[in-house]
Amino acid sequence: QPLISSSKWLQLHGLKRNKLSLSQILSQIGFQHRKDYVTTLGKLVASRYADGLFPQYKRAQDGSVYNLTARKELILHFVDCLMGAIELYKQRMEWLTSESRQIFGVIEERCIVIVLDFGTAAPTEFDLCRDALSMVLVEQVTQIAKFNLIRAAQEPVKWQQKSTPVSEHTVKSAVTWLWKLDHMTAASHTNSAEALLEAMSDEAVSS
Repeated sequence: QPLISSSKWLQLHGLKRNKLSLSQILSQIGFQHRKDYVTTLGKLVASRYADGLFPQYKRAQDGSVYNLTARKELILHFVDCLMGAIELYKQRMEWLTSESRQIFGVIEERCIVIVLDFGTAAPTEFDLCRDALSMVLVEQVTQIAKFNLIRAAQEPVKWQQKSTPVSEHTVKSAVTWLWKLDHMTAASHTNSAEALLEAMSDEAVSS
């Protein structure tokens, strides 16, 4: 994945270390209102000494009550931290749903085969498909280790016989091959299955 996505993801993973979950925040700005079992009464009893002394927050998930003791400055600090975290998540979502990732998702595997089945695409749609595939090759395949392309047809058409190491030259070659493909009638389901089986026959391929 591009470095920008990795750095954002590392920052998001750092949120746990920064103690920004609800439970972690509550433990830093107050203390839990405790209940204990009283044998003589035969039931759970909550302490009452804090009633009216502190603002209280009741968690909807489990009904636990926290007495809030923090000063306004500390709470505002957490507000700033949470707003920063929200912004990171927004940026991450924008990145995940932009350009080729919007169509193909994020390619995480190191060695892939892309099986091309253009269905009943008209010539203009065929070109749109090739535009999208060119985009994923340039934006995402350039970040992995090896790849190949196989087109579903009566006889599967391969760009290379086996998955090939990624380089500027091989990606350009694949894009050129893609744009030299002829528009053909739709491949049958059998043809698509054969192309998938051909892709899976390459032992190096993980997806």
